[in-house]
Amino acid sequence: MSKQLKIWTTLGLTALGSATLVQATEIDRTNAPSFLLAQADAEGEGGESGTEAPAEAGEGGESGTPSTAEGGEGGESGNTGATTYALGSTDPNAYQYDAKPQIEAYVDLVYRAYEKAHDDAKAMKSAIEAFLAVPSDETLKAARQAWVAARPAYLRTEAFRFYDGPIERVEGSINSWPVNEAYIDYVDGDPKSGLINDPAADLDTDDLEALNQKQDEADVTIGWHAIEFLLWGQDLSATGPGNRPYTDYVAGQGNNDRRRLYLQHVTDELVHELEELAESWEADEKQSYAAKFLSLPPREAIGRMVNGMAILAGYEFMSERLAVALDSGDQEDEQSCFSDTTKQDFIADLEGIRQVWTGDSDGATRPGLDDLVFNIDSATADKVTALFADTEAKVKALGEPWDQVLASPKDSPGRKAAEDLVTSLQALSDGLAAAGNKLGVLVLVPKE
Repeated sequence: MSKQLKIWTTLGLTALGSATLVQATEIDRTNAPSFLLAQADAEGEGGESGTEAPAEAGEGGESGTPSTAEGGEGGESGNTGATTYALGSTDPNAYQYDAKPQIEAYVDLVYRAYEKAHDDAKAMKSAIEAFLAVPSDETLKAARQAWVAARPAYLRTEAFRFYDGPIERVEGSINSWPVNEAYIDYVDGDPKSGLINDPAADLDTDDLEALNQKQDEADVTIGWHAIEFLLWGQDLSATGPGNRPYTDYVAGQGNNDRRRLYLQHVTDELVHELEELAESWEADEKQSYAAKFLSLPPREAIGRMVNGMAILAGYEFMSERLAVALDSGDQEDEQSCFSDTTKQDFIADLEGIRQVWTGDSDGATRPGLDDLVFNIDSATADKVTALFADTEAKVKALGEPWDQVLASPKDSPGRKAAEDLVTSLQALSDGLAAAGNKLGVLVLVPKE
């Protein structure tokens, strides 16, 4: 990475606030995503301050460090270390607020978001099945349009990642990228590459799952981007998306039957995974994750909500999907490279983050974190809302398709607009971390 990129992405493990709170950088090792564990190890247990692990304290305890609730979420393994998102305080009256409306609203928002993602994926599945039934330019075009139409609903759910939610178990099966195209099918210069063209490779769903990222993270076999590649093929054009011919799916020719089977299996599996995610957030089901989430101490739930937003904005979106691609200029670092719809990805991800902040989505108005923060510190709430407006304007100002922005000169208007968005996303992530601090929760955003 360039020096400039390192400046953009060095957000660190962010716990904004007073000196006593900055010490609180340990995380529950039974829950945390691997990148947070690696970051914690790199910084040293207890964070950069070098303090010891916080002593146990109850919710809102007086130690000035995070409390360690009974094992924390998923703490049954007995691992040591802080097991809470809740910051402690020497002030016994600190963090006294009622977050029940926001927490219940969040669970409803998440459930309906996954339900929408599942419904839209089912519509895509119907279009793909129609294409496989009668392969033609028209039915392939309809299947591609259905993929593009289905993506935003899923992308809006990405703000529910980066804590111990159900998505962490299956995200690699749903949205892994980048994709080594030659692992799946033929590529330019190698007409026999890929599992589809290997008669010894089984293409059942279980086999494809087992092969997903088996040797390398780019060896993706399933999920959104595998389907995208199967519909569009490689993007070899400087001015448009991939252009796989519909004849690749005419039954009985070459390895087309294997390709048809592959596309059907990965589409079915994606729909199934999204259905299970929606079910896991049904609040009325006593054994669901939603019921578990609702039973958490309030600041444990709020901490998960804020971390999901801040990490998506300040790490996954800002660094992994935006700044890394800008730094390399390589189309392979574009998320939805086969369809040339990466700008749509950016827009939908930001919409998902905002929905958690405001509680509003699809015409439904719910209690939001913005109101909760406003009642505690109106200036902080107003600042975050302004940061959302600024970031949204900069996302809309991006050029498209994204691969043309990446290929443009370093000082071009298109790249300047993208660099401005990087800066805005970092500011938004910092603002969300500050809002989390006002609510008494630890916010950890990894750095590159």
